[in-house]
Amino acid sequence: MPRASATIATASARETHTLGKLLAKRLHGGEVFAINGELGAGKTVLVRGLAEGLGVRHHISSPTFLLMRVYRIKDRGKKIRRFVHVDAYRVQHPSELTDIGLNEFFGKPDTVVAIEWAERVKPLLPARRYDLTLRLGKTLNVRHLTLHRR
Repeated sequence: MPRASATIATASARETHTLGKLLAKRLHGGEVFAINGELGAGKTVLVRGLAEGLGVRHHISSPTFLLMRVYRIKDRGKKIRRFVHVDAYRVQHPSELTDIGLNEFFGKPDTVVAIEWAERVKPLLPARRYDLTLRLGKTLNVRHLTLHRR
């Protein structure tokens, strides 16, 4: 994982997905990703890659109406046992996520948390996290991903 920050460009959704898978291979558990970017920037594609790289066997879709989904990782050889995917797009107040128990997953050594639209719940975010921003490039399909460790 980068020590401070890094920016990476991807040229397709497939590359963004693969980047998520590669990132997942470097995780140890307890990580929280605060993911931001405009509509269509590739947030969910990246999250799908993270989930696949961690060993989640379910189809990942944005939990826009459910707010949060918890996926169990069944591979007994892995330390990471849960992947929590949050979509804060429709959240009006951060307490909506504390009410459903999101903060209980922060920092758990067997859990990785990915929060899409994290800027909407910034007061809720733990101090130790990875801020991940996806921006659309000037040409079709190019995404610029900036990862900053806090």
